[in-house]
Amino acid sequence: MGGPGEPPEGTPDGFPNGAEDEYRSVVFDESFVRAARLQEYSARERLADHAPAVRRRTSVRRGLSRQALILVLLIAVAFGTAVYMGVQHPTQGGTVTGRPTAEPLRMTVVPLAPRGRVPGTHDLERLYAESPAAQFRIGAEGIPLPAARRTEHFSDGQVLAALSTAKDYVVRSSLYPEVLSGGQVRPVRVLLDPDQLDQFDRSFDQPTADGQHFATGWLVRFDPAAAELADPGIRVRGSLYAEETDASTLEVTADHTFVYALRPAGAGRAAEASLFTVRRELHFRFDREDLRLHQAHVVGSQLQAGPLSCAEDTAARLHPLLAGESARAGGPAGSDPYASAGATALCGTLADSAQPKV
Repeated sequence: MGGPGEPPEGTPDGFPNGAEDEYRSVVFDESFVRAARLQEYSARERLADHAPAVRRRTSVRRGLSRQALILVLLIAVAFGTAVYMGVQHPTQGGTVTGRPTAEPLRMTVVPLAPRGRVPGTHDLERLYAESPAAQFRIGAEGIPLPAARRTEHFSDGQVLAALSTAKDYVVRSSLYPEVLSGGQVRPVRVLLDPDQLDQFDRSFDQPTADGQHFATGWLVRFDPAAAELADPGIRVRGSLYAEETDASTLEVTADHTFVYALRPAGAGRAAEASLFTVRRELHFRFDREDLRLHQAHVVGSQLQAGPLSCAEDTAARLHPLLAGESARAGGPAGSDPYASAGATALCGTLADSAQPKV
């Protein structure tokens, strides 16, 4: 008989039914199976052992890597910054701050000479009542602010700031007694754009009738040795007008007539008083920095004043003709048309209708 597990007739070919032994290479003998070590993994070990049987291949990235992309972006930002700084801070042909240099103030002062003697009286009320200034307001009340209306690029508040600063300049430069007497310039100076301070200071240190350095182009002031105010209530009438000239600039025009009652310096009430009339037209320019700092850039000043003598120098101070005086013979200082610099001297005649009928 055969051994256990074997068919009675034996297995001549190694498998039942005589099939070909195609799996002979994977059949283990009994000694191999007995020697095999069997191990049962615990549940924790089976959960922890998740290593994949097949290693995954790292996918190949197409295009630029992250590091290369960051480098390209950094180069682009650096180039853009360099271009921007070059435009905002040009090293040639421009200013370092990018803000254009302030335009100098252009000014004209025209003395008006009377035809005869200057009329005067001790009665100040009559002096005003018999003159064209009879209906003028007193002091700053004669410089009312117009309604502030927004423009395309400036708000109501910004327009109001421009008008208010212009009014402050007109008041300080035309109504302050300490300015009119020639004793102070600071109340006016502190309102100016810093770029104009050199021109302003030179106008008072070295006043010249060259169209840019009249002290009387910046403010009204009399010769304190010759005249003084007979009445602090200066008569005023005029207007303020604001407009936008471009997206970054507001301009204000101030056009006012001031009437001063004057008498000889130190004479007191014993002397007759006379009227002195000043017509001022000022042009202001404001950018947003000026509006924020409450400062003005004065670009134009036109002044007509009388009674004055055309022969007097009006660059530093005005020398009013007082009650009973007449204009000196002679015209304004000569003008040289061949000179490369300077302004033509001007003089006018004060109309009789501008004088009080006393």
